[in-house]
Amino acid sequence: MIRQLGLGVCALALAIGCAPEAEVTDTAAAPEPASVAMEMPELTIYHLEGRRSERIVWLMEELGLPYNLEYVRGDLSASMDKVRALGHEMNMVPTVVLGDQILVESGAIIETILDRYAPGQLVPPLDSPHYPEYLMWMHYAEGSLAARLFSNYRAWMTNPPTERSPMVDSQDVVQFSENYLAENPWFGGPEFSAADIMMLFPLNVATGLNLVDETQFPNIAAWKEKIEARPAYQRMLAAARPDGMIGNLPRVPQRPPSERN
Repeated sequence: MIRQLGLGVCALALAIGCAPEAEVTDTAAAPEPASVAMEMPELTIYHLEGRRSERIVWLMEELGLPYNLEYVRGDLSASMDKVRALGHEMNMVPTVVLGDQILVESGAIIETILDRYAPGQLVPPLDSPHYPEYLMWMHYAEGSLAARLFSNYRAWMTNPPTERSPMVDSQDVVQFSENYLAENPWFGGPEFSAADIMMLFPLNVATGLNLVDETQFPNIAAWKEKIEARPAYQRMLAAARPDGMIGNLPRVPQRPPSERN
């Protein structure tokens, strides 16, 4: 069953000012035209409760754009069957059907939606000094953080090491995030952005699976409190995780900090 969700498309008004005719000289560059949102086709999000597909639901609630949400409440296997029924070669979540296209990878889906249908929203201006940091965290969330966390999780559950790795480990990738939040209220600068949507899932994995000691990261804890207070985040939970987290992975056993890899 498809559930039609979202708060509706917010009206966009583009005010165009008319100035007296003036001669354009070599020293005065004409301003760049404002980005205009494209008309958004129907979007269906294929979802598993508590998984990365929550990012897309959350994004749409932040933007107030309409979407369909497809999953079987309380049944991860049946929800995954809905993804497989699409016939796409990569069965994963999130999978979205956007118009006549099937797309995967949450970061790419988020950037497509923002660039095409919500330009200028949840992204620092391109000329902002915070834009490179925003883009870094957008990619860090999966490229470094989640990849390292799940690699370490598998190691601990199959052949636990006896000491921390001399290479990059869970503690390091989470500490980098903690240090940034000591100087910035949000990932990507002074304003909430899509980078915060990307970063929540792996940081919840880090603490939720006991890969790091949550008490050592107070800035991340404070940031999570702000996230959880956002109305759009609460709407996402009501729509995408109505019964709380299901199908939890087992936590890594408690161990001394010196052994947390």
